[in-house]
Amino acid sequence: MDVKSLILKKLAASNEIRVSDIIGETGFSRAYVNHFFKELRDEGKIILIGKANQARYILAKKNNKAASRSPILSAHKILWNKALSEDKVLDSIKSETGIFFNLPKNISGILDYAFTEMLNNAIEHSKSKKIEVYFKRGKDDINFKVIDWGIGIFKNIKKKKKLRSELEAIQDLIKGKQTTAPKTHTGEGIFFTSKAGDTLVIHGSDKKLIFDNLIEDIFVKNSRRIAGTRIFFTVNIKSKRNLSSVFKMYSGDSFEFSKTKVIIKLFKIGVNYISRSQARRVISGLDKFKNIILDFKGVDTVGQAFADEVFRVWQKRHPDIKIEYRNTSENVEFMIRHSFEKKGI
Repeated sequence: MDVKSLILKKLAASNEIRVSDIIGETGFSRAYVNHFFKELRDEGKIILIGKANQARYILAKKNNKAASRSPILSAHKILWNKALSEDKVLDSIKSETGIFFNLPKNISGILDYAFTEMLNNAIEHSKSKKIEVYFKRGKDDINFKVIDWGIGIFKNIKKKKKLRSELEAIQDLIKGKQTTAPKTHTGEGIFFTSKAGDTLVIHGSDKKLIFDNLIEDIFVKNSRRIAGTRIFFTVNIKSKRNLSSVFKMYSGDSFEFSKTKVIIKLFKIGVNYISRSQARRVISGLDKFKNIILDFKGVDTVGQAFADEVFRVWQKRHPDIKIEYRNTSENVEFMIRHSFEKKGI
């Protein structure tokens, strides 16, 4: 008996069949019948829908292929980091699941960018032999995780840039245009990814760096120590964000990445004001930009030394760079104005 022909004949007469239907008609064992179903799947002639006792098969028509993927709203892959290509991983998730079905164009674009950037970072920087990725679509949002067991992002920055601590590495990272591989990377990926979604969480060693765009804030939290790096990204399906507006916000007319926003309160390490040495950490590396926005949200006061170092000393060395400041308290505003008076503004 030609079991494969029987399966196709049954499917032509009905929308779907189960393995048990063929077993009942032929009397063959489940293992034997499953062999023919697998061959037809490998040949691309039939599609499996559901799992375990809900498993059933349909003909592999174009519409059926889409229908078979639409209920699959999550993906999990364990990848070996050898000749790995982030775009091919994303393509496989799209072809195997319904996660991207009927997504607004702006959300699809954000996910394409964020996922490939974060996976590429793990591929090229982590030195991890294995990388794990998760993708999940919920009722209101879509999230993904990228996990590696490599050197760890904060530890890597600390080592390559010869910094004193991993907290300093975090401070360096949030500025943007910072990279441990300047010949092959611009340092823009994490910066723009952190602005594109609702949240981006970067967990390395015993620290979590959290970008929360819903409340427009950034946090650093202590967490359990891990090996490697864990990235978690989420965006609401109805979000109005789009990549072009994010790029434009931090770019000049030439679309060069020329503007950055530094959250000052992240540099306030257990003191009531920010010193000159801390000010130097804030402005380190910012000479790559043409426009800098210093956000003092949550900072009650700053020391005279900090204001002088940034707004007089550093600005005098870089007169072509524009420094803006926002969300200053009365005390912070006073110290900044005082530094302006000292340089005759």
